Amino acid sequence: MTGTIQNRDAFLGNIATQLGREQKAKVEKPEWKHQPQRRVLVNASIDELLEVLRVQCEQIHTDIVETTKEALPAAVDGVVKAYGGGPLSLWKDERFAEYGLSKLLETDWPSQQIEVNCWDTSLGEKNIELAEQANIGITFSDMTLAESGTVVLFSSPDKGRSVSLLPTHYIALIPKSTLVPRITQASDLIREKLNNGEKVPSCINFITGPSNSADIEMNLVIGVHGPVKATYIVIEDC
Repeated sequence: MTGTIQNRDAFLGNIATQLGREQKAKVEKPEWKHQPQRRVLVNASIDELLEVLRVQCEQIHTDIVETTKEALPAAVDGVVKAYGGGPLSLWKDERFAEYGLSKLLETDWPSQQIEVNCWDTSLGEKNIELAEQANIGITFSDMTLAESGTVVLFSSPDKGRSVSLLPTHYIALIPKSTLVPRITQASDLIREKLNNGEKVPSCINFITGPSNSADIEMNLVIGVHGPVKATYIVIEDC
């Protein structure tokens, strides 16, 4: 549903009046003379970005598995078994079929009988309940920030954010081609989509490894308000 903005001009005009200045019809984006954020990893190759991601995963307490597209089903099966099996919570995502995971994600999982629940808009709030009860959530990463070890997830009606936030464990499937240096480039790509007239979801999640907090006396605690363990499976696709 597309929202409508009501009384915007009157609202902004009132603010301008209170500030004692004329209301601007358009604001030009400033061109900053110095942009140090764009110099980080600026000339890094995709393989160099992967090495940065490997190192960062150690810092964020996240396991990383590297595999080919052909060996991906076995890699996913291995991590699922290591995490204790299902139930699984997944997005309804065409990439599961594209990357050869359709058979693996059926209820007759090859290693054992595992309950698999894909996000289904017809189920409404039940999807959140199933994600909360799941042992493992599995999603693809739309963009991946090498510098911070962050996966970027675009939500949609078929891709609920609960899948990556509520299960006990989380697996991110990362096509190698999605690697970018840092949030600077991710923001550029999102803005480019907007400029091209593409629809960008209102909810974009930036997830860096398992949940953690150091709010109490600066002591890091892993698994406070979400998955207690996370694995990134990087797929060679470029």
